[in-house]
Amino acid sequence: MPTSSDNPTGLAAVAAAAKQAPGRGIPPVHLWHPEHCGDIDIVIQRDGLWMHEGSPIGRAELVRLFSTILRKDADGYVLVTPGEKLSITVEDLPFRAVAVEIGTDRLTFTTDVGDEVEAGPEHAIVVETDPETGEPAPRVHVRADLWARIARSVFYELVEAAEVEDGQWVVRAQGRAFVLGPVSAE
Repeated sequence: MPTSSDNPTGLAAVAAAAKQAPGRGIPPVHLWHPEHCGDIDIVIQRDGLWMHEGSPIGRAELVRLFSTILRKDADGYVLVTPGEKLSITVEDLPFRAVAVEIGTDRLTFTTDVGDEVEAGPEHAIVVETDPETGEPAPRVHVRADLWARIARSVFYELVEAAEVEDGQWVVRAQGRAFVLGPVSAE
């Protein structure tokens, strides 16, 4: 007789589907279109901490698994499996770019969930001004409509590597220029 573990639902189903991602690859979530099943009490906080029912998800492997089935739809962020679609809360962006390797015409970012992203035509760096603080709010495109907030220390590394062009700090990767912001008059 089948047990509930043979056909998991909710958080168990999400974890089971995420485990199907081969190696560190990403499952084809863009091909999955199940009905929306509701919300799950998962919050990705502004600092990148993943919370479930008010407690941190302490296992990095589990956070990595969930990150592989994360998608942003028109109605918000969801964890999606072939059979379920559950809304979650993301306070800022779902990922943090916590390291950068700077090479000749190459910028390779590592996210807090272990993704590596090489900036270029398919993975833009965008710097906006945070409306609350007036500070730069840099981000790098990861995949689909998912972005990583560039950590302050990583942004400082980019600024150190930048050159001044037309009054702007600019870094280059894969032949593309990314503006980090204006050169201060101070």
